[in-house]
Amino acid sequence: MITPHCRATARAIAEEEITLCVGDTSFLDYGGIKKKRQGYGPQGNGGNGLLLHSALAVDPAQGQPLGLLWQKVWNRQHRPQPPKKETPRQKKKRQAKARKASRNRPFEQKESYRWVEAMQAVEKIVSPSTRTIHVFDREGDIAEVFEQLNHLRNTGVVVRASHNRRLEQDPNRLWEKLEAQRVQLEYEIDLPKTKDRSAHTAKLVVRCCLVQLQRPTRLADSHPLQVYAVYATEVDPPEDEDPVSWMLLTSEAVTTVEMAQTILRWYTYRWRVEEYHKILKSGTQAERYRLAAEGMKTLLGFLCVTAVELLRLTYLERTSPQRPAQDVVTPLQLKVLISKTPKVPKPLTVSWAVKAVARLGGYLEHRRNTPIGIQVLWKGWAKLNLLMEGWQLATQETYREKSGSYTQKVGLDQSVSIKVLIQFRAALGCFLALCKVIYQPISTTLL
Repeated sequence: MITPHCRATARAIAEEEITLCVGDTSFLDYGGIKKKRQGYGPQGNGGNGLLLHSALAVDPAQGQPLGLLWQKVWNRQHRPQPPKKETPRQKKKRQAKARKASRNRPFEQKESYRWVEAMQAVEKIVSPSTRTIHVFDREGDIAEVFEQLNHLRNTGVVVRASHNRRLEQDPNRLWEKLEAQRVQLEYEIDLPKTKDRSAHTAKLVVRCCLVQLQRPTRLADSHPLQVYAVYATEVDPPEDEDPVSWMLLTSEAVTTVEMAQTILRWYTYRWRVEEYHKILKSGTQAERYRLAAEGMKTLLGFLCVTAVELLRLTYLERTSPQRPAQDVVTPLQLKVLISKTPKVPKPLTVSWAVKAVARLGGYLEHRRNTPIGIQVLWKGWAKLNLLMEGWQLATQETYREKSGSYTQKVGLDQSVSIKVLIQFRAALGCFLALCKVIYQPISTTLL
């Protein structure tokens, strides 16, 4: 469903020398669905739903989200019920057998394969002239990710280490090796708020060096896993908060202080994909719907594209507020926003367009210190689409019926026939009824 959007994103970055691709997995819980549960799967703590892995393209200079490059939706399989009257000894034996079977599964059948799968899929659609750097959190710290670099020409990685790995021909492990290095850089970096820490500027001391990771037995015949390690630790953290400690492994050559700074900055952009999943859940409310699994996966295609465009719009207002408003809205959307604005400024900028959309969603502009939230942007886009439909109907002068179809006599600001609009709305009837908006392909205006 999102393939056209991903291809459009790939075309948009075709002339870029480097593009970041930040990846993360999110759980979509549909535990409230009591019927039609086929196609959903367990998620722990009694949850029931889908897993969503997203690969989001991000500008390496400013961290501006650019669009999705790949996405995967799947569900876990329910485990068979244990035999009745099972003894503790039998249970232990059954669990040991299940663990052994899990370890012996082909890598392509494991959930962790999604990290490598994303690298392979993105390499196929991105222009050979563009180098894609994948940025992963600790879940992506698997040997197969680094081994895959030997097979991909235009792909690199920045991965936060999770394992204190052994090193080839070195008695030290990874952490001990880096702690023994001299401090090469002191660097301040702005950190966003998370559930474990407050938003603040962290002062980091940085060490880095070239390391060769020891290959696991299953990859004994592969090429050496040689990467650069960048180890950053926070000094003087806020009171009652644990200091930041990042061990980053990257395929990029970190031979200068400037490159070490770049790797650290790139890693901070990883939170863009977490923000994207937050928008998907709290903005478009993707977990609210109650559909059969296949229908939900189809709906997710529309919601995921909408969520990424909301994220793009939010960051464009922050990183490029003075760009022309036409970069983020269509001509018809611009006409509607102008008609709803009492005092229209000149020139019309991205900042003005975003605030105009937010006002439609209930944003109070006199609260200038309050950032524009995703909820008001989502409501504003929904209302803007309804206003666009009213505008189109009001400017339509005549319809002529011919052979059971309606043909447009005066343009609707878009060169499509009423028949096509009717067919389009019928095909997306479920989506329109649930979201209460007229689907507008935002991606074509922003990419």
